[in-house]
Amino acid sequence: EKKGAVLAHSGWKGTVGRIGAKMVKNMQGGYGCRPEDIVAAVGPSICRDCYEVSEDVAEQFIKEFSGHPKEEFMDEKGNGKYQLDLWKANEIILTEAGILKEHLDITDLCTCCNSEYLFSHRATKGRRGNLGAFIVL
Repeated sequence: EKKGAVLAHSGWKGTVGRIGAKMVKNMQGGYGCRPEDIVAAVGPSICRDCYEVSEDVAEQFIKEFSGHPKEEFMDEKGNGKYQLDLWKANEIILTEAGILKEHLDITDLCTCCNSEYLFSHRATKGRRGNLGAFIVL
């Protein structure tokens, strides 16, 4: 039995580019994995309430996720501002790629709300920092 592990960063650009689905495809080709056997997780990251994006970013998500009502992954605030839910967008991407919901764990730990423990680009207003992630097989 072949086993493999992958790890990727998926900010708004990676998410709208469906990097999660590309990872599933690479696991299929590189390791012979079946999507229904893959266990996936979305780690600590910014939550919907903290992640305000501009209209140009929102439009890319609306276009890419046109099969879903935008309210599923985004709230419109007015004045060209939106609250984007990367957790939900990545859930959609991974389940559409064949990951079973019961094999998907989405942590509800927001880096911005918990910036005293985790680095947050938003909370520090752009100051550089680091956040590490490890994967073990």
